[in-house]
Amino acid sequence: MALADVAGHGEIVSSAAVRLRDALREHVDHWDQSMLIRQLNLSFFKGTQDSKFATAFLSSFYRESGELLFTNAGHPPPLWYRAATKEWSLLLDSTPYSKEIADLPLGLIEGTSYNQTAVQLEVGDLLLLYTDGISESWDASGEQLGLERLLSIARGLPVGSAAAAGQGLLSAIERFRGSAPSADDETVMALERLGGAM
Repeated sequence: MALADVAGHGEIVSSAAVRLRDALREHVDHWDQSMLIRQLNLSFFKGTQDSKFATAFLSSFYRESGELLFTNAGHPPPLWYRAATKEWSLLLDSTPYSKEIADLPLGLIEGTSYNQTAVQLEVGDLLLLYTDGISESWDASGEQLGLERLLSIARGLPVGSAAAAGQGLLSAIERFRGSAPSADDETVMALERLGGAM
């Protein structure tokens, strides 16, 4: 599963998105996602004009073990609902802080390192992946939503299904914005672990 967001709008962004999609298709069977995302970065870096960049969140789910492997390239952290504890949190990688430049958006610095992280998903767990058009929404008074407020909103979402949680998030963001127009694209990918599947 992958969710990427190219900075900006228009034809240049559209062609950058096509290059990212093509690079994903070419490398989708690589076992090591950190290798895949380094290759995506290189492909994006070489093909980008006008200093555009992209963020991306790549993940693989292993049904037998319930493990979710993911690599985050500067993308907003997904919301993670753990059914066992009935709590929402942000899905952050567990790599300790390092002085090495790592996990930057694609297309900023050639040769950037990316880390792969594994977490255990239990039956009933939900993941909400989203673009920054969600977390960076503005209300009518000019206040930005931000990650802490997004997490607070998540605590009131329905958790009966991935679809209900995803739709609930979009509705909550619309209520937060009020009369303020959407300033960016808003994409939500809602996933649920169902008895060994995703």
